[in-house]
Amino acid sequence: MNTITPQHRSTVRTFAQLQSSTRRGARLARLLAAGQLRSWEVSPGVTERAEQIVAELAANAALHGGVHNRDFRLALTLDTATGLLRIAVTDARGESLPSFAPNLEPSLDAESGRGLLLVTALADRWGVEPYPPGGKTVWAELCLQTLGTDTRRERI
Repeated sequence: MNTITPQHRSTVRTFAQLQSSTRRGARLARLLAAGQLRSWEVSPGVTERAEQIVAELAANAALHGGVHNRDFRLALTLDTATGLLRIAVTDARGESLPSFAPNLEPSLDAESGRGLLLVTALADRWGVEPYPPGGKTVWAELCLQTLGTDTRRERI
């Protein structure tokens, strides 16, 4: 006797785009990400968090990871089976790794230095991995379901 086992509908959606390593490229990355997430019908709360994370990571890629005539790459992966949205920004400067020291906050009048503080506050997890031959990828993950606030501060 044959029986049919119900299958979970799992969808993995991806989006990737190269952007110029400029302020304009960083702004466009944020706008493209927001539009893509809306088209995937991601909840407004997750979309807003993701939009801010993309803005910070793309700005860092343009400002600190830029190499003349080399673009940065924005990639979004939405996995409904795991309930995760992964944001990844890849740039050409693998030797310039971001670091986060929670006790070394910028002074109140500093014009920069808060990007990774925002990423840490908004993402459920984030990290950095090498991108051979000489680049790096800074990534952040967001849970599609709102979990308790105690699970949102893990950094890998």
